[in-house]
Amino acid sequence: MAITKTLTKAIPYERSNKVQRWQLEMTYENDSEGDATYFTSMFNVSLVAADGDFTAKAKGNWTNAQLVALCPVSSWDDVFASQVDSVITNPPAEDTPDNDFNIPS
Repeated sequence: MAITKTLTKAIPYERSNKVQRWQLEMTYENDSEGDATYFTSMFNVSLVAADGDFTAKAKGNWTNAQLVALCPVSSWDDVFASQVDSVITNPPAEDTPDNDFNIPS
């Protein structure tokens, strides 16, 4: 199972030319689209400099690695693993209709 994590959205909210808040989105993909085991999920987080989540600086001074480091990836990893397990690895059993059932009198 190959998991790909990609930062797909990073929206900076600025004041005085420094980012005060980041809205970040990361997409997780399990295997490749079209595979029977393919699964995807998106995670979002909003982080605020004033809350101590990061130190405010100009948006041009941020790297992809720094933005990814702000994300709660270990928590998202756990959630994604659970999602894959419940949807792909151990999906719930399907109900089977009994179209020949006779209604008791």
